[in-house]
Amino acid sequence: MNNPRDIKYVVGSNISKLRTASGMTQADIAKLLSYSDKAVSKWERGEAVPDISVLVNIADIFNVSVDYLTCEHDKIEVQAIGAVKKTHIQARAVITVMSLMLVWLIATLIFVLVHIANKAAKFEWLTFVYAVPITLTVWLILNTIWFNRRRNYLIITFLMWSSLITGIITFLTLGHNVAIILLLGIPGQIMIFLWSSLGYIIRKGEA
Repeated sequence: MNNPRDIKYVVGSNISKLRTASGMTQADIAKLLSYSDKAVSKWERGEAVPDISVLVNIADIFNVSVDYLTCEHDKIEVQAIGAVKKTHIQARAVITVMSLMLVWLIATLIFVLVHIANKAAKFEWLTFVYAVPITLTVWLILNTIWFNRRRNYLIITFLMWSSLITGIITFLTLGHNVAIILLLGIPGQIMIFLWSSLGYIIRKGEA
């Protein structure tokens, strides 16, 4: 029978309890750590223990110390910490949505002010076109700081193509057809794919 005080089982139990109390799945934790959910499952079952650098990241996720993860705690204490983490996640999600909406509020304000100042203006609608890549940039920054970094590959893809399309639309309003710049997206997309594949290979080797 496994010794319940074995460090692997203590760490695994703490990770499992904190994750559950936070309302997170193994896949959620895996994404935040750039690992597979199978690796998280092994940790929680006490079959393996994360490297110290990963333990530090796990501690940061739940706002606890590494020492906390390696010591036994009663269930009520762990649930309290998990509840706080869940609240933080919800608060960050709300702040992210508000930040993205702020971009569109500013774009709308600029559109209205330009239209009022010069009713003959023809290109004030471009503010909404520019708002798309700006919104994606804000999302990329907040996602990198607070959420699943593996989602960055998808956000960067949208950001790249929206920036290229924004450039095309801008030149079209000036009477220049430069749709050919979309070709830049092909090597760009290949680089993003290779970058994400490299990250997956590294994570698979460390799992």
